[in-house]
Amino acid sequence: VQLQASGGGLVQAGGSLRLSCVASGRTFSSGVVAWFRQAPGKERVFVASTSWGGGSTPYADFVKGRFTISRDNAKNTVYLQMNSLKPEDTAIYYCAAVDRSSRPIVSMQRLAATYDHWGQGTLVTVSS
Repeated sequence: VQLQASGGGLVQAGGSLRLSCVASGRTFSSGVVAWFRQAPGKERVFVASTSWGGGSTPYADFVKGRFTISRDNAKNTVYLQMNSLKPEDTAIYYCAAVDRSSRPIVSMQRLAATYDHWGQGTLVTVSS
């Protein structure tokens, strides 16, 4: 699976951005795509995830109610709609994928080690 992330940029606090992640070469409907982010000097953390076959979409607590993950299976694309952005949302956002015959449980979807494939990242900068 190859991943191409895009959509980052500079936005003022309170604004919105939509990130896209195009996945090529995926095989299983049970595959999962997630968004992680890494702020300067900090560890990479889970943001949200979704499965191509549907089901639950876990979110990190710090984005609940502001970010929405969605997918377009026909386009092999996963989106992250980010609203009410805050300066602390500034980070490089990465999409990641795991493509296996069984879907990882939700708790595993939150772990970076679960994912075999990573995109190049897209920078989101939120100014105050």
